[in-house]
Amino acid sequence: MGLGEIYESMIEEFKRIGRLGQIAGLLHWDQQVNMPPKGIEARSEQLAMMQGMIHGRITDPKFVEALGELDAAKDKLDEDQAVNVREIKHEVDKLVKVPRDLVEEISRHTAKSSGAWVEARKNSDFGSFAPYLERMVELKIREAKAKGAEGESVYDTMLDDFEKGMNEQKTAEILEDLRGRLVPFIHRVLDAPPPEVPPLTERKWPIQAQREFGLKLIRDIGFDFEGGRQDISAHPFCTGELGDVRITTRFYDNDPRPSLFGMLHESGHALYEQGVDPAHLLTPLGSSVSLGVHESQSRMWENLVGRSLAFWKTYYPDLQAAFPEALDGVPMEGFHRFVNQIKGSLIRVEADEATYNLHIVLRFEIERDLIGGSLAVSDLPAAWNAKMKEYLDVEVPDDAQGVLQDVHWSEGYFGYFPTYSLGNLFSAQLFEAAGEAIGDLPAKIEHREFAPLLEWLRENVHRKGKRHDPRELVRLATGREPSAEALMNYLEAKFAPIYGL
Repeated sequence: MGLGEIYESMIEEFKRIGRLGQIAGLLHWDQQVNMPPKGIEARSEQLAMMQGMIHGRITDPKFVEALGELDAAKDKLDEDQAVNVREIKHEVDKLVKVPRDLVEEISRHTAKSSGAWVEARKNSDFGSFAPYLERMVELKIREAKAKGAEGESVYDTMLDDFEKGMNEQKTAEILEDLRGRLVPFIHRVLDAPPPEVPPLTERKWPIQAQREFGLKLIRDIGFDFEGGRQDISAHPFCTGELGDVRITTRFYDNDPRPSLFGMLHESGHALYEQGVDPAHLLTPLGSSVSLGVHESQSRMWENLVGRSLAFWKTYYPDLQAAFPEALDGVPMEGFHRFVNQIKGSLIRVEADEATYNLHIVLRFEIERDLIGGSLAVSDLPAAWNAKMKEYLDVEVPDDAQGVLQDVHWSEGYFGYFPTYSLGNLFSAQLFEAAGEAIGDLPAKIEHREFAPLLEWLRENVHRKGKRHDPRELVRLATGREPSAEALMNYLEAKFAPIYGL
């Protein structure tokens, strides 16, 4: 068999494995959106079986042998083939070292653990969830020890799963630099006379009207409803691939911000998946490059577009028409201030653009200690509450609004949280570069012309797949090394007039 035939055979098998992954993703989506509580046992076995099949096929000796043969002859491959081989091998080299029974047990426990988290959060009862989390920590440490490179720490292995090339030291340096820049800025804001903000959380915001308005917004920015849908879940998320991308939202009848900006956020993720190169679907060249870059898309549409003055200059009359009682007597500038307050807050996904990153620092430090063994699961609530007070000057009233607020640890996503701050850095830098290339983005946003921005992102981010590593992709798209400079410039320019700095 010639090299070209070996490559085509390997890619076709990789695509079949990817389709199994799509099925597993739909099972997970259904668990979060539709499945009755008593279905958890059966679902855990279904997902364990699926993940076992996926692992078995991607670590099959014939598949691994073909991949090795291609890697050895990579100089004879064209550029696209070489990228796909490189990226598939990076993953397979780790997965072949993990026993299939461990993969199945992690999948089985993840379904049970995420179900336990939903109930624990509902009842604000960390104690009922703690045994599931203890087991999850144990399983994920075993997995990381199995697949990590020689001399690589457990936590470094976990970080690399979500952001290729990242490790604990690099992550700590980035977050320390960001915190060092943010804290003085936040203090300047908090020391300034607070702007007048209308008490809109004291009014009623009908949930159906929120949903309808949110659907209008995401349709306008480019979400393709022929290739996607929106539903309700306990924690908002996005899942799926080109052709079938699904987002979820949660609603509160006294505050429209979680749903409106949550829908814009998850749609940012969805637009990435809907924008990959269809010619390379189910290969690394038709996949997102990293969680940090993925997050840059969601944070961009949520914040740099959705919370901008230009956005509400055009959409505020529509919002008033949808919520005439809630917005009675409230000028557009008042609503803009309402959605752009800087202050310590309990919930990460509802935090403002500046203090949000302190939520990430908190989670990074806690999970690093948890995985390192210096913090026990039973001590998590106390550690969480202490850091919330230290970093954000916020008292945590209960576990549902504290250590139980995020779904990630219940699903074994250790090393995931730092990608959120990377996403903030990348989003500001990409948005700045898009503005330089397109010209006057605020004017286009005010005229509801979102296509130029979306097309720039498709050309410079979405269709690149995994051709470059995350930081290189950002450098090529913006002409600058990734840094906090663009984010800080953006925050200064936006909040200086709001707070009279």
